Amino acid sequence: MKIAIAGPYSADTEEKRQENLNRLNSVASEVYLSGHTPFIGVNAALPVVANLPEVIRYKAIMDISLALVSECDALILVAESPGANIEKDLMLSLGKPVFSSFAEFLSQFTDSN
Repeated sequence: MKIAIAGPYSADTEEKRQENLNRLNSVASEVYLSGHTPFIGVNAALPVVANLPEVIRYKAIMDISLALVSECDALILVAESPGANIEKDLMLSLGKPVFSSFAEFLSQFTDSN
């Protein structure tokens, strides 16, 4: 299955943003090890937005993230944030499952499903 991972990215410092990415990537690693393919919208967006004007970066991150997340089968919401909640709401509107942790996801979807 294609599993989106969502959670906070934005933060006051580069160090905190990196901590947020590390947290998302850690969950993504667990998803991969469980036999599924993880996707993190912000990871797909960051190389693109680095070349965009500052005033449109957040919109671009969200546009790219939502396009990617919409193609996934389920979402793991690592923690809430304005952007992550938009991703969650999109998945719910598409009738796709949203999990609040990797453990909750794993209890429903393992590589035997």
